Amino acid sequence: MAETDRPPLLRVEGLKKHFPIKGGFLRRTVGLVKAVDDVSFTVHDGEILSLVGESGCGKTTTARCVLRAQQPTAGKVLFRKADGQVLDLAFLPEREVRPVWREMQMIFQDPFGSLNPRKNLLEIIGEPLFVQGEKSRQKRMDRVAELLNLVGLRPEYMHRFPHAFSGGQRQRVVIARALALEPRLVIPDEAVSALDVSVQAQILNLMLDLQRRLDLSYLFVAHDLSIVKHISHRVAVMYVGKVVELAPTDDLFHRPKHPYTAALMKAVPVADPDLRAALKGLPGEVANPANPPSGCYFHPRCPYAVEACRREAPALREVVPGHFVACHLAEELSLSGIGELDTARAPQLQGVPAATPVTPPPVTSAPAPAAGSARAPAGGRGVPS
Repeated sequence: MAETDRPPLLRVEGLKKHFPIKGGFLRRTVGLVKAVDDVSFTVHDGEILSLVGESGCGKTTTARCVLRAQQPTAGKVLFRKADGQVLDLAFLPEREVRPVWREMQMIFQDPFGSLNPRKNLLEIIGEPLFVQGEKSRQKRMDRVAELLNLVGLRPEYMHRFPHAFSGGQRQRVVIARALALEPRLVIPDEAVSALDVSVQAQILNLMLDLQRRLDLSYLFVAHDLSIVKHISHRVAVMYVGKVVELAPTDDLFHRPKHPYTAALMKAVPVADPDLRAALKGLPGEVANPANPPSGCYFHPRCPYAVEACRREAPALREVVPGHFVACHLAEELSLSGIGELDTARAPQLQGVPAATPVTPPPVTSAPAPAAGSARAPAGGRGVPS
């Protein structure tokens, strides 16, 4: 198949996940929490797509539905396997999804909570290999040693337990476990939010280096816009279970089209007293996903709302090439982005290189030469531990 004819690695169409609300003596369903409500996006080979939004907007639930850790209520999750076959994972039986999990893995937010304290690293990292059929202990040990080297840890650490490591080292272990089966799609779910800022830079350097060397695609779930801006090729902004804006990173941060996106950027704190006074949060509260407002979910908090916003829900549409937004006034509004605040926010991510944007379909590049450890990744970009 020609490169231009190849479908995206992941295509999500109309994804929904509703949780029932039970009530009464008979525990009948009396309502629904629409955690994910008609979400659509694509992830291409070698691309980093970030999902951002306030806590509770449905980012993690979307990621879990993509991975089939949770059963979607409706929609399609189309994944292209290594052999070119495209499968809809949304309602596939678990026995048929299990082999696909070799090609898609998740990095969890809490590096300690996601590691079994009763198992050493050999058992933790080697478990995916064992579950997928590798019964030879020696082969598992060899693969675990290779993975520990890959993430910047010593192979002899494989006999130690999680409590012996720092938070950053535990997250390296979680990354090694996610890479054990050589996946093509990795879903980091707030992978650095539980770490110190200096350690965040090290882990992000490691993840970017692995992405280039192993030709990985990331569906990156985060809420820190300064991190997202530096690592993403494209960004999808979510609000109350819906994608309200989807665009290439530079376009989104310099020319936002949705008032919610612009408000998120203005709410980011900066270490500059001259700029701090101009930054303020959104009024009101996030809409209740169990009882959302009519029309646009954002209209009770939007300073630009008109009558049409209260009556009719806006569809996600392409207003300029590659830039999708769900707003009735997208063409009329002129919103300020984050570009003028780049200098003030840059220190949060010293040592983390900006990702190079890609335009689908992506062009596959040759992998960079392997590095000895994550403390000195390829190109000399490592942040000292």
